[in-house]
Amino acid sequence: MAIEFFAEDIDFPAYEESFLQTFITRLITSKNNEVGEISYIFCSDVYLLKINIDYLQHDYYTDIITFDYVEGNLISGDVFLSIDRVKDNAEVLNVGFDSEFARVLSHGILHLLGFKDKTDDEAAEMRLEEDKAIVIFNEVKVEMSL
Repeated sequence: MAIEFFAEDIDFPAYEESFLQTFITRLITSKNNEVGEISYIFCSDVYLLKINIDYLQHDYYTDIITFDYVEGNLISGDVFLSIDRVKDNAEVLNVGFDSEFARVLSHGILHLLGFKDKTDDEAAEMRLEEDKAIVIFNEVKVEMSL
């Protein structure tokens, strides 16, 4: 099984792939699931807007779009993440880039794990899970001395 990272029209974020793979693996296994084939595609707002329009018929910017290929407890999918949105969100929310990046990175995986965010209750649960994921992100960062 594999977690891969691609950059479409931007530079790859300044994180070691092994760090991101460890974080994502730990997040998935913390929910008693297995890592399948996961691709993260880091891109710009413009690139993700086109995907949002073409595939979801939504004409607005978003930070992440997740395509779910999960089979049972084998977590697989394609996750498109706008680095532009992460930077802007971090500024608007007055949080560091690392924290917002971890939140959005985990948000896609949490969707693949079955968490939703359409209702207020679902969104609140998703936020709690994102907060737990940020803790894991920081723990892995310390362990790997990054």
